[in-house]
This record gives sequence, C-alpha cells and structure tokens, in this order.
Amino acid sequence: MRIGSSIALIVIGAIIAFAVDYQVAGIDLRLIGYILMAAGVVLLIISLAVGFGGRRTTTTTRSGIDPASGEQITRQDRRDGTY
Repeated sequence: MRIGSSIALIVIGAIIAFAVDYQVAGIDLRLIGYILMAAGVVLLIISLAVGFGGRRTTTTTRSGIDPASGEQITRQDRRDGTY
C-alpha cells in the first residue's frame, strides 16, 4: 500500500468513527473506525519509511577486448535513484 491508500484508510475510519450514526447488532462501528484509522497511520509510517529508505546505487561492470588494438577495456555504469 502506498501513501494514498493509507490516507484513504484514515479518512474512511474517521467517517465511520465520528460521522456514522447507525447501530448494528453485535458490531461496534466506532471501534471499527478507530481500528481503520490506526491501520492507516501504521501503513502511512511504513510507506514513508520505505519510500525514503529505498535509495540504491547500481553499478554494472563490463569487460572486453578491443578488436582493433587488442587491449582490455572495462566499462562501469553507475545508476543512482529510487526504485
């Protein structure tokens, strides 16, 4: 889940907890709203932690021999970014 889904859970939970005035036998809608809000907050924290901690550097090394000169050539490609 990403940040948008987490915020959606928080909003849906808040609506159920604070705005719904409907009684269901055996089900506490206010508690379900609080649980959804707590799950949304936890997932938001996880999404932010993974998003900021996901920076990686990839280095690719290729070696070969130049056919014209016969010298060994090594090429390195380095890519920085988030995945």
